[in-house]
Amino acid sequence: MSATVDIRELPALLGRNQRLIGLDLGTKTIGLAMSDVERRIASPFHTIRRTKFTRDVAELKDILGKNAVVALVIGLPLNMDGSEGPRVQSTRAFVRQAHPILGLPFAFWDERLSTAAVTRTLIEQDASRARRAQVVDRMAAAYILQGVLDRMAGLARDAI
Repeated sequence: MSATVDIRELPALLGRNQRLIGLDLGTKTIGLAMSDVERRIASPFHTIRRTKFTRDVAELKDILGKNAVVALVIGLPLNMDGSEGPRVQSTRAFVRQAHPILGLPFAFWDERLSTAAVTRTLIEQDASRARRAQVVDRMAAAYILQGVLDRMAGLARDAI
């Protein structure tokens, strides 16, 4: 199985009551979001504090196994002009190394401005700086995953 799939290929991989998980890969944390089993709503789920690659991926694998996850959606941090910089290279390297361990496909999703949008929402909700730091990664993962769920719903409507 390929390490990556296109968003358009995801519906064919999904069975009944299976979920997608969204990842916002940062240098210090990995924000996680989970879809509902109908794959309509993405919810902030968990934050993995990055320590060492093998430990981080082991924690992720444990979460995947407990939640009927069939694929992962990972934010691709493109530059504002659409070009790929060092963070994109790092994200692609993470996927290449994690895929053989996790055994599930990854789908990339353009995450430009996701953290900024989430932070702006939290500020509007008057969340403290400490609270924002606590939840921003998993909320950014939910923002990324919701984009994919919405895109998949749009593809399903277009197919009718």
